[in-house]
Amino acid sequence: MTTETQTDLPAYCRSLAEQAQAASHALASTPGDVRDAALRRIADAIADAGDELIAANALDLEAGRAAGLSDAMLDRLTIDAARVGKIAASVRQIADQSDPVGAVLEGRVLPNGIKLEKVRVPIGVILIIFESRPNVTSDAAALCLKSGNAVILRGGKEAIHSNTALAGCIKRGLEESGIDPNAVALVETPDRAAVGELLRMEGVIDLCIPRGGESLIRAVVEQAHIPVIKHYTGNCHTYVDAHCDGAMAVQLCVNAKVQRTGVCNATETILLHHRCGVIEDVISALVQVGVEVRACDKTRKLFDGLKPATEDDYAAEFLDKIVAIKTVDTLDEAIEHINRYGSKHTDAIVSNDLAAVKRFVQAVDTANAMVNCSTRFSDGGEYGLGAEIGISTDKLHARGPMGAADLCTYKWVAYGNGQTRT
Repeated sequence: MTTETQTDLPAYCRSLAEQAQAASHALASTPGDVRDAALRRIADAIADAGDELIAANALDLEAGRAAGLSDAMLDRLTIDAARVGKIAASVRQIADQSDPVGAVLEGRVLPNGIKLEKVRVPIGVILIIFESRPNVTSDAAALCLKSGNAVILRGGKEAIHSNTALAGCIKRGLEESGIDPNAVALVETPDRAAVGELLRMEGVIDLCIPRGGESLIRAVVEQAHIPVIKHYTGNCHTYVDAHCDGAMAVQLCVNAKVQRTGVCNATETILLHHRCGVIEDVISALVQVGVEVRACDKTRKLFDGLKPATEDDYAAEFLDKIVAIKTVDTLDEAIEHINRYGSKHTDAIVSNDLAAVKRFVQAVDTANAMVNCSTRFSDGGEYGLGAEIGISTDKLHARGPMGAADLCTYKWVAYGNGQTRT
């Protein structure tokens, strides 16, 4: 970071954004095969720089441990040889997808002979603000490039060395492909004031997508003069119905809670129908793998030694080996609980009753309704999107895992042959 950056932050941010805007104008008309070739060069650059990335990440991990980051946060922050491979593979997978830009969403010929088309186009310049996970740097850049957008990346200070090293790989890939490297810009200053400057740049930056804790996202929303797609907390639920496969229910509850605890699609509350037949089995399985169970009074009467669950527990995103459990009398009670306490992220039902499944899927206000599968599957990679820019808990403009197509808007194109309106 230069002295000029430190002393004139508004000018630095303005320059960064305007250079990204100029790059976005060129990128919008860059053929898809050229953008795909750039993504493959970026993937190669990441794979070739494995040692460099791991060394940079080690600096971040050392600082993170000294700062007292939790094990879950350190896990999110870590880059090792396997994750380098996964990061590169994710970029390649995005490159292999069909080009969303220029796709005709609908079309018709009007009575006056004008041919009308609704065509998918890039949004323009997207600001991504994120914490902890360095792979967001490459995933966000790849998805934005795939969709013809320029991107400004503002990562957390805890991953500054990792993000800088990844951004260097991206720049190299773009330069080798003849694409303006300003199409992917990393905010180099850790000064939080830079975020406020960027969020006020109406007419230059078109959209902000914050990824991180709820406090970060709410702070962004409060400051923003530009549209924001929000990815709020992942207070996800698994409901075990009266008519369920008991072994499946136990397996899914454990997987959804502990396969990775520090991620937004991990289950935080389990709702058990009082006639599901596996209340004790589910709790025993969770306790055996080290999960702290906080339960309602009805559940605690069935299983000794459990901590009482509070209202705050039912609303919590623990991101840890902690789960809230409630025994419910009806499917509708479970639905009411989810709609009251949930974050509209991901909610699952375990049931063999088709009517109950239909009722759950229709009535639960959620971006991802999972039927007889783990909440951990609500993920862009698992959905075949290659990666995701995040999981939107908004209802506009996108909802759920956002891939390249969700980073586009559309324009109407009318083809005439001299028609005039009377």
